[in-house]
Amino acid sequence: MVILIMGAAGSGKTTVGRLLARELGWSFADADDFHPPANVAKMSAGQPLADADRAPWLAALRAHIDRCLARAENTVVTCSALKQSYREILISDPARVKLVHLHGSRELLLARLRARPAHFMKPAMLDSQLAALEPPAAALTLDITRAPEELVAEIRRALGLS
Repeated sequence: MVILIMGAAGSGKTTVGRLLARELGWSFADADDFHPPANVAKMSAGQPLADADRAPWLAALRAHIDRCLARAENTVVTCSALKQSYREILISDPARVKLVHLHGSRELLLARLRARPAHFMKPAMLDSQLAALEPPAAALTLDITRAPEELVAEIRRALGLS
């Protein structure tokens, strides 16, 4: 199984994903690590990515997910996956790739982004992410005002991973 944790920047994907993977004894992959250097440079300069910029990144992440599925390796993957078209690329097998959407207010997301100034995702780019966000119809959607431990417990309960 692959658990794909999605949401806008600052939603806590990495924090929740790492904690979930650690509790389950599964591998973990953060989509940020799959960006080509040009994407990181663009975001570091405060420029939002275009769909063309995201294409090789999404392809690399899909290849990782497919490798995990082929090896029957349980893993947690985090990715903004803001648009339905991106999720269609990433989710090759909905029976084995489970989607979790971490959702929160713009104010909370912005506060979290401002608290991590060294990250390449700049607070000024949040509005472009929120404008692009197409909330998923088929996902476990969780409110990020809850503690990461509570979110992990809810994911485990909802997916039968207790």
